[in-house]
Amino acid sequence: MGLWERIKRFFSTHTETREKHVDEKLRTHYYKSTKDKVIQDIQALLGQQSGFTISSINEEHGEIIVNVKKGKKAFMVITVIMVRPFRTAIDISVNTETILFSDFGYSRKLIYHLYGEINKRLQFVGTGLGDELTSSGNYR
Repeated sequence: MGLWERIKRFFSTHTETREKHVDEKLRTHYYKSTKDKVIQDIQALLGQQSGFTISSINEEHGEIIVNVKKGKKAFMVITVIMVRPFRTAIDISVNTETILFSDFGYSRKLIYHLYGEINKRLQFVGTGLGDELTSSGNYR
């Protein structure tokens, strides 16, 4: 991770996972499951966590909107996409509500924590597997 990435990460109140993230822990996570099962498991997980309130669930679009009131206040969007049968991707975006210029890594740690808890419930396949797509858009 370069100096510029470290500076951006420090002066941020937003963290988002993506396919080719510099931080390997923040790459899209893939699980051997269906979209509906993943959404149900995440809903159950968040129901057991104190300070997490699910605002809405859109199963059609695979989005779960969560308000976090534990520690610092935050707004989280969890996106669940079934990329092929029994291969489901999860991406997470967290915005921390703070008057400061930084959340001091809180949003990043929140994603680490959530991925860790999901990994305990579902069969983890890997991170950043989207490059399995060929140029034609089909899987190898």
